[in-house]
Amino acid sequence: MTADSEMDIKEAFQRAQKGHNNKAKLVASLNSRYNKLEDKTLFHEEFVHYLKYAMIVYKREPTVENIIEFVARFATSFLSPPKTEEEEEQQEEEEEEDEEDDHPFLSFIFNFLLESHKASSHAVRFRVCQLINKLLGSMAENAQIDDDLFDRIHQAMLVRVTDKFPNVRIQAALAMTRLQQPKDSDCPTINAYMLILENDTNAEVRRAVLSCIAMSPRTLPKVLKRTRDIKENVRKLAYQVLADKVHIKALTIAQRVTLVQQGLRDTSETVREMVSSRLLPAWLLRVEGNVIGLLHKLDVENCADTALETLKAIFKGTLTEELPQNRAQLDNRKLIPVDSLSCENVLYWRALCEFLKAQGDDGEEMLEQVLPDAATYADFLYRRLRVSHTGTVERGPLLRYLKGVPLLREEQRADFNQLELVMTKEFISQQLIHLIGCLDTNEEGGRKRVLSVLQEMLALPQTPSSLVSLLTEKLLTLIPDDHRRIQTVAEIISDVREPIMEASAPMDENMSRRHQVQLAEVKVSIMEAKQSLEDSIAAQDFSRAAELKDSITELENRRNQILQEVQERSQPADKEIHTEKNDPETLLRCLTMCAELLKQMGIKTRIGPTISALMSSLVLPSIANAHPAVRNMAVVCLGTCTLHSRELAKAHMVLLLQIAQLDEVKIRISALRAIVDLLLLFGFQLLSETAANLTALNSKSPDRREEDGPAAEEKGDAPEDTAQSILVMLSEFLDSEVSDLRTETAEGLAKLMYTGRISSAKMFSRLVLLWYNPVTEDDTRLRHCLGVFFQLYARESRAHQEVVEEGFLPTIRTLMNAPVTSPLAEVDVNNVVELLVELTRPSVLIKPSTNTEEVCVHDYLAVRICGEMLKDTTAPEVRLYTKTLSNLELSGDGTVKKDLQTLLQQLVQEVKDRISLRGLEKMIGQLADSKEQAELLSPSALQPLDVNADEAAADDPSKSAKRAKRGTAGQRKVCAAKSGRKPSRRAESSEESDGENVPESVPQVRPSRRAKTAALEKTKLDLNTLINQEAN
Repeated sequence: MTADSEMDIKEAFQRAQKGHNNKAKLVASLNSRYNKLEDKTLFHEEFVHYLKYAMIVYKREPTVENIIEFVARFATSFLSPPKTEEEEEQQEEEEEEDEEDDHPFLSFIFNFLLESHKASSHAVRFRVCQLINKLLGSMAENAQIDDDLFDRIHQAMLVRVTDKFPNVRIQAALAMTRLQQPKDSDCPTINAYMLILENDTNAEVRRAVLSCIAMSPRTLPKVLKRTRDIKENVRKLAYQVLADKVHIKALTIAQRVTLVQQGLRDTSETVREMVSSRLLPAWLLRVEGNVIGLLHKLDVENCADTALETLKAIFKGTLTEELPQNRAQLDNRKLIPVDSLSCENVLYWRALCEFLKAQGDDGEEMLEQVLPDAATYADFLYRRLRVSHTGTVERGPLLRYLKGVPLLREEQRADFNQLELVMTKEFISQQLIHLIGCLDTNEEGGRKRVLSVLQEMLALPQTPSSLVSLLTEKLLTLIPDDHRRIQTVAEIISDVREPIMEASAPMDENMSRRHQVQLAEVKVSIMEAKQSLEDSIAAQDFSRAAELKDSITELENRRNQILQEVQERSQPADKEIHTEKNDPETLLRCLTMCAELLKQMGIKTRIGPTISALMSSLVLPSIANAHPAVRNMAVVCLGTCTLHSRELAKAHMVLLLQIAQLDEVKIRISALRAIVDLLLLFGFQLLSETAANLTALNSKSPDRREEDGPAAEEKGDAPEDTAQSILVMLSEFLDSEVSDLRTETAEGLAKLMYTGRISSAKMFSRLVLLWYNPVTEDDTRLRHCLGVFFQLYARESRAHQEVVEEGFLPTIRTLMNAPVTSPLAEVDVNNVVELLVELTRPSVLIKPSTNTEEVCVHDYLAVRICGEMLKDTTAPEVRLYTKTLSNLELSGDGTVKKDLQTLLQQLVQEVKDRISLRGLEKMIGQLADSKEQAELLSPSALQPLDVNADEAAADDPSKSAKRAKRGTAGQRKVCAAKSGRKPSRRAESSEESDGENVPESVPQVRPSRRAKTAALEKTKLDLNTLINQEAN
């Protein structure tokens, strides 16, 4: 004990390096020695002297970390231990009278660190920020420091959060955790935190700030934005912070829905798990575990899918035995009473049933506890429907509910209360219909009952139009046979469009005219008598007024008698007729059922007489209807129907093309989708027999066709001008000002190119330019679609990479020659070049080519770029092309290298730009070095002979011809996967903050086990050697 109490500083630092030593004893021993000293100056200087050995080490060595932890503990050991609130209240008056300054050793350490934070060594700056963070974190929650010291620490850390090295920025951000003032609207720390979250390129720095930033109305939007960060670790931590620090009431409904929607659909499994296991349980805890109460916090009507995903995530984290205990407000029949129906409990009921249904046999028993049998549920939907002698209809609960949904007139649509009531009732009805999919329909009686209920509901005029599609879908799922489906839906359409009406007996024209004249005379007499009555009252002739009143009564009785006679003569006869209804609402209901039928039919099901009759009597006439919604649904039916018949597609292709150009935007989009689907299914061969009908379309814009019309490579013998006209139309749609039409066209072209129906470099170039165009910046769907397409398309095959390579120069020329007023002038050309180079790398192919005679796409691209540079060696894009050449993966083909060296030497003689010259000379040197290395290797040993190469070339003459045009003849080597370019200098890594400009390792001979052991021993850092050397 005596030795420990008199331990010197050197020994304390030596023993603190080892993790197994008790740092509390070391701190107590050194503290005892410090308290015995009268002059503390020498102790301070010696302590800092040994501390410097650890501060010059940047790597996170365990020995150094132990020393840093020891220093922080020792410096804060002089502070008084944390006191209770009662002790603080007792000492408040004493502290006001006699305020104690900070301990001299702690002040000395802080001063030393603050003086060292501007050191040139990044290791020293890192350790300074780390120590300040440790010191502030080791203090008690109610600890206080001098205001001047607080300001100095604050200013120093504000400087260090902008440091070049990420680790320094991380420690500086953590050190400012206790310096935040959330109530201050202009707190410098919070301002710095928000700036880091928004702009720092290192993910670990953003994570550090997320972990320590204080929640306030100012910082909450920044944290919410990090849930869409590019790095999954940042997104995961953002959700964790929101779960732990933010109350659900602090978020708006839109923010809650967005958080759950994005979190549960995140591409990362860890982020989805964080939302399911942390965020949703935290929200449930805030609402006392009431799931229905949580649904009230979300917009279930407008975001039903998100609410369903939320409920399923909650159910997954709940024991299956506990699920029925949280069931909705079900009665003894396992049904929700109609008076208790609400959006939240109906959606919860549906989600619970669907979740248990998905569990299979494990959830079957639980499902029986929360859902009745099919017949009972069908009676709940439609308990009884019988027509009495008086013509009244008695309906079940749901039909009474649906009948209560008012049909709003135009003037009522402005009343938001009425509109909200209608939307709520329709939403509840949709959820009840969705529950049909969870019923056990294996029993014949229950299935027939459900079928009859659905058929009756579809035929009822009170059923809202928004439910027709869903009802038809559920009806068709219960009928497995396509022919029965067609027959059933055709009968319903016939009942809806041609209902049975009672015929009225015709009235004699003379009698009708006589009644009209008598009725008119009586009305005139009543009006005259009323006028005389008013005059008599005004003249106070009350006796005359009484007589007039009696006469008015007699005239009104006469009028009622005439009206009764007219009504009796127009009584219906005992006869029923079918009257065809052509109003827009009826046509829309029928077309909706027809469209759903065509979607549910098998693609191989032939078009029979029933479908042909529906086409001729319903679909085709509705295309010319004046109502836009009717026309749109008719186009959808026509496009879906043509997918089942090639002959029908040929007959109506021209009509769809005309609609895609002439009608309203929504209808044009529907026609465009139908055209794309037909081309995907049948190809451009479909147009071979309709080329004559497209002559008018070909002559529509010949100038544009000559400029932008790309060539199409069809699988059959379709005429080029026919495909050309289609592509010209699609190319024009890409320039449309209507974003929806532009997006749909881009998506259709992407599908056609990916499936091989189109192979066009110019069209690919158009899509790249559209993706980068600032005009489409807000079109999220377009950007996402094309972003996914580019990656999948280029990785699919080498032929696709050749298309990308052919479109490289046209794309760059368009961007470089764009006028200042064009939005394309704002596009970063370097970014476009990087994308195209990455897409054409041989190493990104999913299935690399087995043909050893094929040359790398980058080889062709290098030759093209050199040729483009030779056209004008003074052009500003020469420097860009030079940089691009250095980023290419060139193969080891000797012929290509020879051609490239010739072109590069010619460029060196003509190019005047110094930077470009330096890059070209470097490229020539790399080609020469790689050639020397290739000569040292045996090509025959590295590359097997491909005896099938000639046969493959003979089987595909188009590729052989293309290769003959591009390069010289002769045997060529397979493209190497390794890059022939020099690795670029890496900036500080955004993935790992500890990796700082680590050079790439050079291939060496594999070391022996003894050499490995020796190298491992050298990596173990021990500060004792340095300390002893300094002492000697």
